[in-house]
Amino acid sequence: MAPQRIVCLTAETTEIAFAVEAGERVVGVSGYAVRPPAARKKPKVAAFQTAHIDRILALKPDLVLGFSDLQADIAAELIRAGVNVLITNQRTLAETYDAIALIGAVVGEPTAGRKLADATRAAIEAVAPPPGAARPRVYFEEWDEPLISGIAWVSELIAMAGGEDIFPEFRWQKRAPDRVVSPEDVILRDPEIIIASWCGKKARLEKIAARPGWDSVAAVTAKELHEIKAPDVLQPGPSLIHGAWEMARIFTTWEAGR
Repeated sequence: MAPQRIVCLTAETTEIAFAVEAGERVVGVSGYAVRPPAARKKPKVAAFQTAHIDRILALKPDLVLGFSDLQADIAAELIRAGVNVLITNQRTLAETYDAIALIGAVVGEPTAGRKLADATRAAIEAVAPPPGAARPRVYFEEWDEPLISGIAWVSELIAMAGGEDIFPEFRWQKRAPDRVVSPEDVILRDPEIIIASWCGKKARLEKIAARPGWDSVAAVTAKELHEIKAPDVLQPGPSLIHGAWEMARIFTTWEAGR
């Protein structure tokens, strides 16, 4: 029997639940949920690494959905309280498509879940540039203190949209502390485009450009510093479509201006 009362601890699980037509059964969401607009009207019960367990239990959920091992403690507490919990832990685009399909199935909408996964894949793959297009060197910054480069799905999006991640060796590091890079390494690899998406706060492009020694970096010299909003690129679900197309737009504009 499909769960009738669903709590979503993260933005992407909320978006997926609504997209597979289970939104009316969602009774609680993350405070970071922005899509669809209807989700914002639901009770807020979690941030990301914290949650109001008492509020969640008061909603009497049949199922709680979340993302990332960073929510392990929240999940454990809910499980001990007798709640059914599904936490996906996707890091790549392929894992993201699988997670979308899985969530669709778990909420009782397997066909819609598979269709959403396939549509998400198709929309992201459609950003591929034409053959022969120049591929800019790209530095993606997920955080600024310390500098953290992009997770696997971000690195894959860069490649899909026509760029080259300057830190491809960190793509498979699941933990943010394992993706820390030095300012000197960024200077050495001389990115032609810098994209910042600081999780939970607005990226300060002027502060990036003013870092010591970065005035010699190609992206800074050419004023190719860009922000992609975190919900469009750091939430591994259908919203990655927006991030992929924004990257493609940035890369296309860069090539036109060469």
